[in-house]
Amino acid sequence: MKRIGASLSLLFAAVLLPTVAGAQVVLKGSDLNESALIDALTPRAGTRNLARDPQRAASRNPAASILITFETNSTELTPQAKGQLDIVGRALASNRLAEFNFLLEGHADPRGTTEHNQWLSEGRARTVLDYLVASHKIDASRLKSIGKGDREPLNRNDPAAAENRRVTIVTMTN
Repeated sequence: MKRIGASLSLLFAAVLLPTVAGAQVVLKGSDLNESALIDALTPRAGTRNLARDPQRAASRNPAASILITFETNSTELTPQAKGQLDIVGRALASNRLAEFNFLLEGHADPRGTTEHNQWLSEGRARTVLDYLVASHKIDASRLKSIGKGDREPLNRNDPAAAENRRVTIVTMTN
């Protein structure tokens, strides 16, 4: 994926629960489909009674991400991003996920000021929420968006990596 041109990439990389070694499994390319997202976001046995605190639950509940593209320093979705969010919308509307609420966490890489990165992460998460509500009729009460700025990079070895500019969907089990 190119980092030049008029767009930045935002990873919404289908991330499953951490493995024993702490590594995360990421779905990419053709692995990104409704079925894979539904499986990634469906709570497993024993996750129903986790904390009600979204920040704490996010580290334990099923989570998913996809590669979403935004214009540089923008919260506007590109046509490619809308296509990928269409997959997310269909998955969230599925019978298996219809009973759950979701937290949309926006993240940014550490380039730019802390304040600007916070603004970008909040705006991008909100843009994803608005698109899912408007285009897929997902009930807005099932979705919450928050911005995490640049505080939680997925790739700590390369702070400017695309996967650090992402929105992550977390299934809220309570």
